[in-house]
Amino acid sequence: MTKNIIGSGGAFRGLFGGNNRNRKPTREPDTLNSRQFATIQDLISEGEIEGFATPSKASLTRGTEVYNTASLKDIILSNTPILSSSASNTNPNNADFNFQNVELTPRFGTASQNHVAGIVGSQSSTSVGAEVTASGGGVTRQITNTQVDAARITVTFPAIQRTTDKGDILGSSVSLKIQVQYNGGGFTDVLSDTVKGRTADPYQKDYRVDFTGAFPVDIKVVRVTADAPSGGQLVDAFNWTVLTEIIDDKQDYPNIAYVNLRFDSEQFSSIPSRAFRIRGIKTRIPGAGASNSGTPSVDLQTGRIIYPTGYIFNGTMGAAVWNSCPSMALLDLLTTERYGLGTHISDNDIDLFSFIEASKYSNELVSDGLGGQEARFSFNANIQGSKEAFQLINDIAGVMRAYPIWSAGKISLAQDRPTDPTYLFSLANVQEGGFSYSGSSLKQRNTVISVSYFNMDSREIDYEVVEDTSAQSKLGIIKKDVRGFGITSRSQAQRLGKAILFSEQQESEVVTFKVSIDAGAIVRPGQVISINDPVKSAERRSGRINSATTTQITIDSNDDLDTFTGSNKKCTVILPDGTLESKTVIGLVGNLITLDSALSQVPNSNSLWLLESSNLESQTFRVISVEEQNGINYIITGLTYIAGKYANIEQGISLPTRNISLLNVLRDPPSNVSANELTVVINAVARTKLLISWTSVTGVSQYLVQYRFNNTNWVSETVFRTDFEVLDTTAGTYEIKVYSYNAALELSTTSTDITFSAVGKTAPPSNVQNLTLEPVTNKIVRLRWSESIDADVIHGGKVYVRHSNKTDGTGTFQNSVDLIEALAGNTTEAVVPSLDGEYILKFRDDQGNFSTGETSVILDLPDLIDSQQILADREDTDSTPFGGTKTNCTVASGALQLTDPTTLKTGTYSQSGNTITITSTSHGIAVGEKLQFNFTTGIAISGLFDIVSVPNANTLTITSSNSVTASGSVSIDRGLRATYDFANTLDLGGVFSLNLKRLIQSIGFTVGFANTIDALIPTGTFWDDYAQNGNFDGPAINDVSASISVRTTQDNPSSGSPTYTQFNTFANGTYKGRGFQFRTNIKSDSIAHNISIQQLGIFAAFESRTERSYVSGGTTSTAPLSSGTSSSGLDVTFGSPFFVGTSSLGGANAFLPSVGITIQGAASGDYFELSNVSGTGFNIKVKNGTNFINKQFTFQAVGYGKGG
Repeated sequence: MTKNIIGSGGAFRGLFGGNNRNRKPTREPDTLNSRQFATIQDLISEGEIEGFATPSKASLTRGTEVYNTASLKDIILSNTPILSSSASNTNPNNADFNFQNVELTPRFGTASQNHVAGIVGSQSSTSVGAEVTASGGGVTRQITNTQVDAARITVTFPAIQRTTDKGDILGSSVSLKIQVQYNGGGFTDVLSDTVKGRTADPYQKDYRVDFTGAFPVDIKVVRVTADAPSGGQLVDAFNWTVLTEIIDDKQDYPNIAYVNLRFDSEQFSSIPSRAFRIRGIKTRIPGAGASNSGTPSVDLQTGRIIYPTGYIFNGTMGAAVWNSCPSMALLDLLTTERYGLGTHISDNDIDLFSFIEASKYSNELVSDGLGGQEARFSFNANIQGSKEAFQLINDIAGVMRAYPIWSAGKISLAQDRPTDPTYLFSLANVQEGGFSYSGSSLKQRNTVISVSYFNMDSREIDYEVVEDTSAQSKLGIIKKDVRGFGITSRSQAQRLGKAILFSEQQESEVVTFKVSIDAGAIVRPGQVISINDPVKSAERRSGRINSATTTQITIDSNDDLDTFTGSNKKCTVILPDGTLESKTVIGLVGNLITLDSALSQVPNSNSLWLLESSNLESQTFRVISVEEQNGINYIITGLTYIAGKYANIEQGISLPTRNISLLNVLRDPPSNVSANELTVVINAVARTKLLISWTSVTGVSQYLVQYRFNNTNWVSETVFRTDFEVLDTTAGTYEIKVYSYNAALELSTTSTDITFSAVGKTAPPSNVQNLTLEPVTNKIVRLRWSESIDADVIHGGKVYVRHSNKTDGTGTFQNSVDLIEALAGNTTEAVVPSLDGEYILKFRDDQGNFSTGETSVILDLPDLIDSQQILADREDTDSTPFGGTKTNCTVASGALQLTDPTTLKTGTYSQSGNTITITSTSHGIAVGEKLQFNFTTGIAISGLFDIVSVPNANTLTITSSNSVTASGSVSIDRGLRATYDFANTLDLGGVFSLNLKRLIQSIGFTVGFANTIDALIPTGTFWDDYAQNGNFDGPAINDVSASISVRTTQDNPSSGSPTYTQFNTFANGTYKGRGFQFRTNIKSDSIAHNISIQQLGIFAAFESRTERSYVSGGTTSTAPLSSGTSSSGLDVTFGSPFFVGTSSLGGANAFLPSVGITIQGAASGDYFELSNVSGTGFNIKVKNGTNFINKQFTFQAVGYGKGG
């Protein structure tokens, strides 16, 4: 055989192609993998629910394949929807599925729903382990357990692949079928499948067969594809490895909505999270309305209940349908037994009308902020856990700005929505205490609200932030986080934030007041009430009706109604049925109100009226609680109600101006401003004051008073009454202005001005009246007079009692001297020594002003015949006049005068309140002095002041009745103080009681003026006599005085150091002592005034005294004395020594006592001898002839003075 070789490649190339000697075998990928499916049941809600949102919006029928397919858009696995939202609801493309092989079986929570088939309850597996061949006709197994619902057949392919001659490894396909025979009735095909692909590893696949016939059940697995040749290149044999008997879970879970999902586990690494967008529980909505007013329906796109215009609820609820109304959700929660409070509450326990009214308001359309509209309040919540009923009820009610209340035996809803007032209150129908207001702190008011809500698009919690920039500028950023329960709309969350901000900034005021049962039993929480409170409105605009017709009302009072002006005048009354009715006012005359049209009913007498106009409207509050106290009284609490807030929140419309008070209106200044100067007593001190008064201005409680004195700086004071006092006025001109304040403390644009000329305390007090004198003893008299009519005398003033030696009526206050220390100004009597001469009295006020006139009474005493004058000491007539010790005084023109002061003391002062601190170097002033202080700069008020304290040599303090803060310069008119000690000491030689009388005659004069007129006064003529005769003019000098004081000692005044008493004021009377020294106290309260003392002296006298029958030692005896028989006689000692004179006082023994003796039982020839008579006693001898005899006797000694 010849073999031809044909070039390169030859026939071999023809078989394999040019370079196939280097070709690699092909291996198809391993495409067959065992798969497992997961089945999950999720409980969604109590039922019945509407279903899934997408098919519901599209009005697809539940239970259909189309419904279930569209529902896959609303099922989100691991945050991804199964079916894209843009896909077709009825015919989606494969690419529209984000997850493949997902099976959905929903149940909607009906009472009669079927269970979901295919849910394994229990299962039992049996190994089969038989190869299924075409040639063998199949493998059969039998199930006899009648409880079995299905079988799962598991087949296993050890490998499926085919090898070619070229070395390629390719896939293959095998067809099989499963047949079932029920109770021997013959096999029928129930399932066919073709396994196609390649795998070199074992591959398993399950098939479920649900049983529909009678038992026993035979199951056969048949291979349709021919068997592969033995040992060939094809491998596709398979085995029936496991038979599993399945008993399904047949629970139908009535009234529970749930979802059954079966999906290929290959698509998830773990069980995915699931979320479902559903339309929840169906709730009842109102049924057909009364009077053919229509039947409400539901918008399938939004769930909003659509109420026909003019819908009238007739009390009957309709069928349960899906809706998003919070009111209907709350009603369902309250009345449903399964998951609500239906076991306790039924429709009979609920005020359905209040729920329907809340539903109507909730379902009204408002802007959604995106150019569209939505329901005002929608409720879309997933309540997954248990909550306290009270909290949950309030949470749902809060979604629609409402709260539940128990009223009249029913649960009612009180909602914050536009409402007309249903009752009115004023001081006429509230109890004592009126209206009490409270509010939140500014620091607690939020300015930023962050509302969390569920964003349906992002399927996450989102936040809407609402800010009040105006409040932020005042309070800063104060943030509050709020959970928008059941809110899925951004615009609804925004409205919630705005409402919270509005309430915190505009509705923070709470009013509380108490009423009686007539109002408390009518008013309910949620109602809006009108309040006229004069305290806040500034005027009374409400009261009681005296009588009425339908067009005219007679009211109880027209007080404050003079300002009832403005437009839109209306009158509101409470009608007999408890409702309010308002009419326009066309007339108001006195107490009669005339209306423009007739009321529907005639108001009852004693019911309430309220007037309003554009310039003053009533306050409005929404009642939040009515608390019964004792069955008679009720406490009502309300929160500010602003009708314009709803448009402001929902539409951004600015709040309309509502004038609820005239407190901010600028008021007119007061009229009839007048001033009157008075002297009043304050804390026992007389003070002058300027009383400024005016007529009150309606609605004004505060006034501003401005005044200034003699063009000084203006002083401003705010007062809360219709008068004002300026204390401690001084002489001069006061300019006065009075303004009115409104409640905002804004002043009237003008003031009422007046000018007043004040006198201050410069006017002298009135004269002493009704002066009388009555003797008390021969040594003292009592002066009586009427109390001063001047307050500044009674309080802080003095009564000066002076004495002049003249008895001819020519005595004057100026030429007399102080008889006693000045008395308190409220004194009306004084006991003084009985002296010859004229008692002269004057009042002096607390500023040092004396009465202009003098009041006097003259006493001319008869000479006493039973006394012995022992001394007449005249200092003015001594050989050396006024030769005693002089301090700050001198002798001029034969008279004793003060040494002339030359300058005032000066210094500075500082006043804080009522205390004035004076600083003056080495002032020499003591506590208790009363001096004139002249404040030359600053605003302190000059006057006479008592020295309160002297902290040191350079400072002192005084107290002013005028409380100010001031400082400046001061001059101190201290005047001068002087003393003159008499030249001689009176020594009685022993201790005796002595009658002393004084002599002092003086007159005051002006410094520098007296010397110029000395030459004019004739010799021997007293200055005051000359002055009284009209020889010169000039004011009487009342602020100078002189007085005598005395001190005594019982020691020998000539001894080294006798002990004296202090100097005491000398008043004519009886003094006891041995030695007596006299001092004249001289003073002037002004450096401009001096005093001239022309006569000065004292007179000393002893009264006659009789002593009887005293035994030796001075003990009184009622029995006669016995003389005894001693030749030396009996020494008798007087009980008290008599004064007998001294060498300087009449001479020694010049005034021996006279002693008389009476012998008792004397016989003829009896006689007595007296000897050694002295001031202390005598000696007596009784004789008969030359014999000393003992006789009883009595004696009587008469002499002067009483020693001891």
